[in-house]
Amino acid sequence: MLRFAPSPTGDMHIGNLRVALFNYIVSQQKKEDLIVRIEDTDKERNIEGKDQEILGILELFGITYSQVMYQSENYRFHSAMALQLIHDKKAFSCFCSPEWLEKKREEAKENKEAYRYDDACRNLPDELVIDNLNPFTIRLARPSNTIIIDDLIKGSVSFEPDAVDSFIIMRQDKTPTYNFACAVDDMLSDISLVIRGEDHMSNTPKQDHIRKSLGYEKNVQYAHLPIILNDIGKKMSKRDDASSVKWLLEEGFIPSAISNYLILIGNKPPCEIFDLKDALEWFDLENISKSPARFSIDLLRHINKEHLKKMDATELSRYVGFADANIGELAKIYLEEASTTKELKSKITAIFAPKEIPQEFSDSAIVLVKTIKEAPHFEEYDEFKNYVMKTSQLKGKNFFKPLRILLTGKENGPDLALVYKYLKNYLGEIIK
Repeated sequence: MLRFAPSPTGDMHIGNLRVALFNYIVSQQKKEDLIVRIEDTDKERNIEGKDQEILGILELFGITYSQVMYQSENYRFHSAMALQLIHDKKAFSCFCSPEWLEKKREEAKENKEAYRYDDACRNLPDELVIDNLNPFTIRLARPSNTIIIDDLIKGSVSFEPDAVDSFIIMRQDKTPTYNFACAVDDMLSDISLVIRGEDHMSNTPKQDHIRKSLGYEKNVQYAHLPIILNDIGKKMSKRDDASSVKWLLEEGFIPSAISNYLILIGNKPPCEIFDLKDALEWFDLENISKSPARFSIDLLRHINKEHLKKMDATELSRYVGFADANIGELAKIYLEEASTTKELKSKITAIFAPKEIPQEFSDSAIVLVKTIKEAPHFEEYDEFKNYVMKTSQLKGKNFFKPLRILLTGKENGPDLALVYKYLKNYLGEIIK
């Protein structure tokens, strides 16, 4: 069993989508179920509707799953597990106030030491715990031995007990912390492999410690994906527009190309351009680089262009507002100077929009409009051009410049013979 566990607190990041893609591919290869777990326990940061937006993006990218779960539905299990840990003396009630803990953090900072909880409440006598009416959290006692995680990408990584610390598993309001909820839910769902970003690496020993403290013996495998860097070599953040899947889609990058790109970077595919179904044949987590991947909008544009070239013409036409294979083929001609559906749409829109004719060609344009309106239908561009040129008695730049503007809305562009081939049935609409 595998899981993709997003939180509904913002737009889906390309790093999250990459994790979802890899989980989907491996689940298909292993013929194991993939579940989506919406981690919604942070009520203050949750954004209404983001869960459905996430599920919509997964559907758009062809990422299928067996079920959707909401972490908040498991609160009763989180509470029961915390009580078991207290009963087994593996967890304890902590009455240290936030102010006191902050004071301890500041002292550690002044002494240039890493802050560690001092286990002040770990061995309180039972009577002091029972009679104490102050708010309290529940902490899991720190491990006594080194925790070793065998990661499919990073290799063997060890964590000393102090690095794990006696950490909080239940807050004062009796809701579970991220690590506790995550570890318990992975147990409940019988997760066998966790694929996620390397920013979660520090959480992994805590989650492993939680499971072992609860007597869970199954070995959960991990694969932590290196982070994606922006174009200046820093971790991509919400300030980077291209980090948002929603933004990329709005800019005209299509799902198949985005998937291609996210599977390609930091990997060793047999070819540069491929579909998700192709990746099922050769993808291997162990081929993922240990180093961060560098995001390149130029490479994504190149891949997007190649996917648009391969797209069915009628399907492509829908991206630019039509349902006609001829318009789709016309759009492919414009891929010489465009890389996204947004750019293609601006090119096609200009063809059917009112034209702005430069003053020096205005008289010629008037003659051309009249001539084209009255012209018979011609299958071939040369026949059309010869007829219009002869009838209008225009030539040279006074013929070709205004003709191009009238047909395409631009002074420069693709060969008019290619454009005419797919526009000939629309001439009346374009010229009017």
